[in-house]
Amino acid sequence: MDITALLAQAANLMLTGMVGVFVFLSILIIAVKGLSKFAAPDEPTQPGRRINKSKPSDAEQVPGEHLAAISAAISQYRNQHFQSEK
Repeated sequence: MDITALLAQAANLMLTGMVGVFVFLSILIIAVKGLSKFAAPDEPTQPGRRINKSKPSDAEQVPGEHLAAISAAISQYRNQHFQSEK
């Protein structure tokens, strides 16, 4: 076989592979979109109602004692961790 025939065969094989991958990915995208519509929750959203998530309510805020305990635990961990490395 001469080089021209080999290059033509390589181009044909490359094109076939690229078309196959494109078709497979297209089918995969369609299937995922279809399944997401099938598995979507049935609860309709209320377009007139807006939820402000910029400020947490009092029930969602972490108490000050918890923040102090977390800060102390992190500080203690860092002190132990960095002292053991020296």
